[in-house]
Amino acid sequence: MYLSLSDRPATSAAPQRTGGRVSRTVVTLGIVSLLTDISSESVSAILPLYLTAVVGLSPVAYGLVDGLYQGVSSLVRIAAGWAADRTDRPQPVALAGYAMSAVARLGLLFAGGFGTISTAISLDRVGKGVRTAPRDAMIAASSDPAHLGRSFGVHRTLDTIGATLGPLLAFLILWRIADGYDTVLVVSLGFAVLGVATMACFVPFRTGAVRRVAPRREPRPRLRWRTALTPGLIRVTGVSGVLALLTIGDGFVYLALLETGGFAAQWFPVLYVGTNLAYLTLAVPMGRLADRAGRAKVLVLGHLPLAAAYLCAASGSGALWTTCAAVLLLGVFYAATDGTLAAVAGQLVPETVRASGIATAQTAVAVARLVAATGFGLLWYAVGPRVAMLVVCAALLAAIPAGLALLRRAAR
Repeated sequence: MYLSLSDRPATSAAPQRTGGRVSRTVVTLGIVSLLTDISSESVSAILPLYLTAVVGLSPVAYGLVDGLYQGVSSLVRIAAGWAADRTDRPQPVALAGYAMSAVARLGLLFAGGFGTISTAISLDRVGKGVRTAPRDAMIAASSDPAHLGRSFGVHRTLDTIGATLGPLLAFLILWRIADGYDTVLVVSLGFAVLGVATMACFVPFRTGAVRRVAPRREPRPRLRWRTALTPGLIRVTGVSGVLALLTIGDGFVYLALLETGGFAAQWFPVLYVGTNLAYLTLAVPMGRLADRAGRAKVLVLGHLPLAAAYLCAASGSGALWTTCAAVLLLGVFYAATDGTLAAVAGQLVPETVRASGIATAQTAVAVARLVAATGFGLLWYAVGPRVAMLVVCAALLAAIPAGLALLRRAAR
């Protein structure tokens, strides 16, 4: 038996129930994520090619930038989660994160070198770190626990619609406008502002699971971060962190495929569309599968498609089918793991520290992915993309059964 809802600690208040239906708050947060992901993914879809082919960064330098993109959000995740728990108002905390990312879009319009680009990307990722745990805590608090995987699946579906439209929009702009990178950035900024406005106007301030109704003269209960460090959360965080060390960014996989000549460079943003379409199709089914088969089990086994994507990128065949397979396998990986991590972590801690618990797990993953991106850039430089992919794939295949065994023993 794997970690399940029965492993979570007892809580003092029951979360809002929706009778199996996905709540309005979850749908609204999904729309916010949709708009924000159109903004962010239209930029990220052009970033690897832009930085390596236009700016001229080496694989090592790109690894540093991708590391910032993957991991700098870890600097603020726990603090943001604690702030949301402490005030029982996660909406303003999440709103601040969305606003920071919008400001970063404006900064990218004026960024012209490695330093300024890195600064803007860091601000964007800090904004993501601020908003993610409070947003996921609002989803968990607004959902029936028996259908939590479905709620996260619905949210991730809307999120992924935006993540699909963003690269497609970037592709169409660059198809019609030569060197239209500034146009992509302006359109990205517009969608970011729409996301902030939707969050500010339509998501209630107080959507946490615990409603404090004590008289004004009584102080709020003091929250301690160590309350979130339950044995179940520590185990899941450790396993997720190790697996994240072997998870490199999509950009590296796509660049490796580009090196084999499987597609023309102008089609680079479309690869993100393919991955996001696969994610979009599978997010809700994977959420339901996690609810039925075990969320921790799906979280770990969801890394098998990632390993298969590495093999496709390392094949060096240059065939169209290997490119398509890698793109689709990445989508399967994200559908199985993205929302599942928050669902697992959110149910393994007391409700009063739910955002802190989710932030703890997400921080471990973000830090590990920062290290993974930087390390893989060095490995690429040292041995080349094909061997680097094979090394990471072999390590990941060894880590998956170990993670399963650890979670199985821990749940007994």
